[in-house]
Amino acid sequence: MKVLFAWSGITATVTLVTSLLNPATSPSTLSSTRDGNATDPVRPASMVRTATVRTPEAPVPGPVAGTHSVLARPMSPTKAKAKYGARGIEMAALDSTVQRYCGSCHNPARAARSGNLSLRGYSVDSAVAQLSVSEKMIRKLRAEMMPPPGSKRPGGDTLLALVETLEQTIDEIPVNPGTRVFQRLNRPEYQRVVRDLLALEIDPGDWLPLDTKSANFDNISDAQALSPTLLEGYLNAASAVSRMAIGDRKAPPGQFNYRISPFVSQHPWDYVEGTPYGTRGGMLVTHTFPADGIYQIRVNVGGGVGRPVEDVDVSIDGERVALLHYDRGVARNSESADLPLGADYLLTEPIAVKGGQRKVSVAFVRRAEGPYEDLIKPHEWSRASSGTGAAGTTEPAYLMEFLIMGPSKITGLSDSPSRKAIFTCNPQGAAAQRTCAESILTRLATRAYRRPLNESDRKALMTFYDRGVANGGDQPFEEGVRLGLQALLVSPHFIFRIEREPDNAAAGKDYRIDDLELASRLSFFLWSTIPDERLLTLARQKRLSTPAVFNAEVKRMLADPRAEALSTRFAAQWLRLQDLEKVHPDAFLFPDFDQQLAESMERETELFFEDLVRKDRSVLTAFTAESTFVNERLAKHYGIPGVVGTHFRKVAYADDQRRGVLGQGSVLVQTSLGNRTSPVLRGKWVMEVLLGAPPPPPPPNVPDLEQTAGAKEGKQLTTRERMEMHRENPSCNSCHNFIDPIGLALDNFDVTGKLRYRENGALLDTRGKLYDGTAINTPTDLSHALLKRPIPLMRNFTENLMAYALGRRVEDYDQPTVRSIERQAAKQQYRMSAFVMGVVNSKAFHSKRAEPVSADASQNN
Repeated sequence: MKVLFAWSGITATVTLVTSLLNPATSPSTLSSTRDGNATDPVRPASMVRTATVRTPEAPVPGPVAGTHSVLARPMSPTKAKAKYGARGIEMAALDSTVQRYCGSCHNPARAARSGNLSLRGYSVDSAVAQLSVSEKMIRKLRAEMMPPPGSKRPGGDTLLALVETLEQTIDEIPVNPGTRVFQRLNRPEYQRVVRDLLALEIDPGDWLPLDTKSANFDNISDAQALSPTLLEGYLNAASAVSRMAIGDRKAPPGQFNYRISPFVSQHPWDYVEGTPYGTRGGMLVTHTFPADGIYQIRVNVGGGVGRPVEDVDVSIDGERVALLHYDRGVARNSESADLPLGADYLLTEPIAVKGGQRKVSVAFVRRAEGPYEDLIKPHEWSRASSGTGAAGTTEPAYLMEFLIMGPSKITGLSDSPSRKAIFTCNPQGAAAQRTCAESILTRLATRAYRRPLNESDRKALMTFYDRGVANGGDQPFEEGVRLGLQALLVSPHFIFRIEREPDNAAAGKDYRIDDLELASRLSFFLWSTIPDERLLTLARQKRLSTPAVFNAEVKRMLADPRAEALSTRFAAQWLRLQDLEKVHPDAFLFPDFDQQLAESMERETELFFEDLVRKDRSVLTAFTAESTFVNERLAKHYGIPGVVGTHFRKVAYADDQRRGVLGQGSVLVQTSLGNRTSPVLRGKWVMEVLLGAPPPPPPPNVPDLEQTAGAKEGKQLTTRERMEMHRENPSCNSCHNFIDPIGLALDNFDVTGKLRYRENGALLDTRGKLYDGTAINTPTDLSHALLKRPIPLMRNFTENLMAYALGRRVEDYDQPTVRSIERQAAKQQYRMSAFVMGVVNSKAFHSKRAEPVSADASQNN
């Protein structure tokens, strides 16, 4: 069947392969109505937007005098120009300041070397007419980055008056709530929704391609492109998830392979949370057994050089089902398993397992407590010595992978959490079964579609139920429900969040989204999943948009455990924690860094931000905090004494070197290279992520720092010395004056985020001057210098929070809203709740601006 998508003049034609659901049946034709009636369960009526198209006899009027083309709102053309700006300074004087102190660089002749920005002829009074230029100026002036270091600056508070005048002029214009195209469920959202809806844990990466990021986040609507590959992934996911949730009595035997990263350490002291006590190493997975039956588990073990025999424990839901003996026998290549690449396959006896999701663990039995015997001090990463030729090093055996094979001899389907979540009734007769099925599918679809169902929705789902019953064999009821669930999971009502425009919405005019759409916006912002029953009930009653009710719900949702999404989803992407996976410190230089340590660093930052949300702390705490969250492994790495165990707890830093996120390993490692620190990457990260003022890309044909000599006169150079040589190039110097002092202030931390005082045998020299002239030497100095001007930090935080909440990029016309939220938050000491409340109560969160539909789009109706 063919679905025609038409939004904002963009038409995407996608062919869905109906045969994946039922090859013998063609879907009925879509009939589109305002209330969402449709005869196809996979295609909503709102997918095709009806619009009035202007003919050549009625052309679309262009911008007229006093109208801004972006904002599409009158700019009060009769208003007289102001004579004075902020702080009583004349507008003419401010114009002269721009031309004298900014125009000397930002002019047509030098635009290519000054950010492609020309201020020739710029007038402060016309800030709105040149909105993009004005907002760039505000950002740089608020951060005090312009005029650049070494340039002349006007005296007194002239620059502050200039930026305040620009803000006041722009903020007087009517607020534009903006618009966005549809959003779709991305990988993390799909995972959370399925868990909430079906009590099922899944990995959407098994079917869906990677999500495209834009403006730091993976939920930005205009970057969520559609493709046949993506839609096929949703179809495959729906088929697989429906079978995983209900079970499959006809499941064919298969093999499911689980591999463990080679960067994971498997020392005798490396216990994996969830595996039986008294084990070491290995891994724990959640596996879906499709039916009650017989299964086998094959284990691939490697290493064990210089070690005694090992026993491998195989457990399901914490109960041992097999104990395998590994004695470094004959490897797959018939050579001795004592060789570095030696490995053995170990196979369990057939095991009877009940269907459903179960925790499967494979780990080594820990044979001894106490010191680890070795000829040299063992590395924290158990495989750091692999291939290094470190004589006398013993390497413990390690798990490489294991396979779950089956089922064979299927005996039935046992109750599981997902089956209990689905089957709320168990009728006997065919008529009662159909009534029960309609009740099940209506209940699930109401939550999945995030709105009440109409008769057409129910009829469409029951059509698929009837098909399943007809082809269901000896279990027609379950197969009918499964096929109805599959249709639900592939329906655009489920996958896409489409906010329908009212029929009477005129192009360029603002309108409020309805309560059900507001409930979805709020839920996916704070929880990254579908609304709960309370939120949907209030939305159905049209009470959610009432300010008192709305604010009470926001507070309730922030107190809910699901609000952890603000840390694991929003903060993790804002701070770019995913980049931690890209850096693997050189094992020769940093053999004590392993995957567990990297995961602990990531978890530290997530818990740190979650604490800001739960305790409603000031966001400024992210820069000043004297405590953090660590487990024993991470505390040892940071030099914090007295921490024992794998669980995380809040502790004070051991010294004054670490403060806030700038002292956390997740930030320090992701801004390093594998074999050395990178003050450039660290400085760039602070400017981009925290200040929202990224440096321009390097000019072409500029040699990389790695091409700078690493030694001079027989002496190995430090990173700082190499950077100073690199900066001698005039084309590099201007940007590095901003970047390098910031990064050098963090250079007391090595590649792994561990405190250090020397590099290449020489004492570190981290002294520098921030672009405003402030002397900085330590991370604490840097934090204090940044907090001298909290406004750019807090506005950048607001921008990121707003982009994540709205599912679109924050544009220039959004900046008045950003500034308003920041000002109100400042009155509340920048508490986390002030930012959340500011965003969710903004016009942009509750409203949209109607856009004209192009003729090409309307022709697809």
